[in-house]
Amino acid sequence: MPKPHAQSLTGVIVATALPYADDPTAPAGLRPDLDCYAAHCRWLVDSGCHGVGPNGSLGEYSSLSEAERRAVARTAVDAVGRDALVVVGVHAPGAHQARRHAELAAEDGADGVLCLPPTLYRANTAEIVHHFEEVAKAGLPVMAYNNPFDTKVDLTPEALGEIAAIDNVVAVKEFSGDVRRVLHIKEQAPRLAVVAGADDLVLEALLMGATGWFAGFPNVFPAESARLYELARAGRLAEARALYEPLVAAFRWDSRTEFVQAIKRGMDLVGRYGGPCRPPRGPLTDAQLAAVDADMKRALDAFAPAAEAV
Repeated sequence: MPKPHAQSLTGVIVATALPYADDPTAPAGLRPDLDCYAAHCRWLVDSGCHGVGPNGSLGEYSSLSEAERRAVARTAVDAVGRDALVVVGVHAPGAHQARRHAELAAEDGADGVLCLPPTLYRANTAEIVHHFEEVAKAGLPVMAYNNPFDTKVDLTPEALGEIAAIDNVVAVKEFSGDVRRVLHIKEQAPRLAVVAGADDLVLEALLMGATGWFAGFPNVFPAESARLYELARAGRLAEARALYEPLVAAFRWDSRTEFVQAIKRGMDLVGRYGGPCRPPRGPLTDAQLAAVDADMKRALDAFAPAAEAV
């Protein structure tokens, strides 16, 4: 499979979950299991996904040290080689920190970076534009990430029109939950690739013109997710819906507070290692666990041959 063109940062890019190994000397007794993580990245690409995204929210970037973040990104680059994209999360409270993460990603061979606006601070438009200008100076293609739920900053289509004028900003991961944003962004920032950010809205976003999917549940269902993307992009709606409908109950967990735990539980259920999270994320409650398992069962029942082949 040829490597996708890095300038667009499109296709199915998986926001990779990070497995941990027990280590009493590490924070919370858990250290990143880089061997397991490398194998997981390779499995995703071999299953048809177009790229991996280390150090995103699903990768628990905020629970990692700077050294751990770099080690995780390097592991992803080494694991997928030239076969797929590596788009490294460089989220940080300040522009200087995010730029430094982006510079390290460039040194280590990443194809692009994913960047939230300033975290922990409700920035105005001028501050947001400055943030992305600094990150873009690292020289890699930049995908802006709109997640107003977690950052309290909404990258509106009008704001994205300003951000799109920055050299190297090529795409936006859209996670507002409003499918109307796809066309609005294309009007205000026509040079940006619009990338679906919410798994439970991916088919709708692709049908409205999104050209990529920065995804969570492909950690669990990579082959099915890659096929869903191909069908939607080809306009084969009936086939896409038949594939999407058994998955969407599980996909809804991608938009919930416990999305990391839920996706890791899904990985465990299909024979991949998800495992625990570092604080502040704790285990699912019994009720949440039962709900995740029920939603996963619906998908697994529909794709039993694929699941058995894992």
